[in-house]
Amino acid sequence: LGLSGPPGAGKSTFIECFGKMLTERKHKVSVLAVDPSSSTSGGSLLGDKTRMTELSRDMNAYIRPSPTRGTLGGVTRTTNEAILLCEGGGYDVVLVETVGVGQSEFAVADMVDMFVLLLPPAGGDELQGIKRGIIEMADLVAINKADGDLLVPARRIQAEYISAMKLLRKRSKVWRPKV
Repeated sequence: LGLSGPPGAGKSTFIECFGKMLTERKHKVSVLAVDPSSSTSGGSLLGDKTRMTELSRDMNAYIRPSPTRGTLGGVTRTTNEAILLCEGGGYDVVLVETVGVGQSEFAVADMVDMFVLLLPPAGGDELQGIKRGIIEMADLVAINKADGDLLVPARRIQAEYISAMKLLRKRSKVWRPKV
């Protein structure tokens, strides 16, 4: 499962909750989290593991943060190989968190069975902010943080994306992307 979304969408929180649910159901979960690298120093914070504290202590979960080191597309140069290694190591669910969202951060879509675009409900002009390229690649658009005062904006953005998805050319004859 590949996951992407803008900063603040709750990707790491979603992955931790979803990962814990999966491990409680006896799955072995691997998380490959990709962090951007500094164009100045080349370094990365690799903070995703620290944001997934419960999942990082789960014996049925493995979390591997990796820097992009300048690779474009939202993943690392070796993400595909890392997915195969995790599968070979007995992990039956592999979650890949991309760098973030933009027009071209969807290289992971060709590496996974399902590509999820995770969006917050109140980020401004959502359809303008998220570009067509990544929307066309999404198998599922999930509106996160859809509770409390954000429930109404979440329903609005859901309706906007359902309408927008109707205008896109279908990638599959079998699957229609859901919002």
